[in-house]
Amino acid sequence: MSIHVGDRIPEVILKRLREGLETIDTAALFEGRKAVLFAVPGAFTPTCSARHLPGYVEHFNDFRSRGIEVFCMAVNDPFVMQAWGRSQDVPDGLQMLSDGNGDFTRALGLEMDASSSGMGTRCRRFALYIEDGVVRAAYIEEPGKFEVSSAEYVLANLPD
Repeated sequence: MSIHVGDRIPEVILKRLREGLETIDTAALFEGRKAVLFAVPGAFTPTCSARHLPGYVEHFNDFRSRGIEVFCMAVNDPFVMQAWGRSQDVPDGLQMLSDGNGDFTRALGLEMDASSSGMGTRCRRFALYIEDGVVRAAYIEEPGKFEVSSAEYVLANLPD
C-alpha cells in the first residue's frame, strides 16, 4: 500500500554525501519543517536528467521563498547522487538523498520493477509535500508518465 495524504513519513535510514558519508533518519529529517521530496527512477536517466531534476533546480528559489526545503531521492548510491547533483548544477540547499537499498521506497509503497531495463527495483516517480513529518499532498506518477511530480505542477498545486 502506498503513502497517502495524512500519513506520517516512515522512519528509515538514508545516506547522503556532504563533508563525508552521512546517515540520515527520515523522521528527524522531515520533522519541524515544510519540504518537497521528489523521487526519480534513477540518476542520469533521460527524463530525470533532462526534465525532472532541472525543473527543481530552476524553481528552487520559488520553493525556498515559501519556506519549503527541497529533497531529491533515488534508489542509487550516495556517490552517484552526489555526482549527478554536480553534473546538474544543483544548488547547495537542494539535498540529494540516496535510498541505495530501496528501504525508504518500499516503506512508502512506491517501488517499481525496472528489471526489463536492467535497473532492478527502483522508485516510482513522485513528489510529496510534507509538513512536520506528515504528507499534506502526494503527486504520484503513473508508470512512464511525467506530469504531476514536476516542480511547476507541484508549485501550482501546493495546499494552502
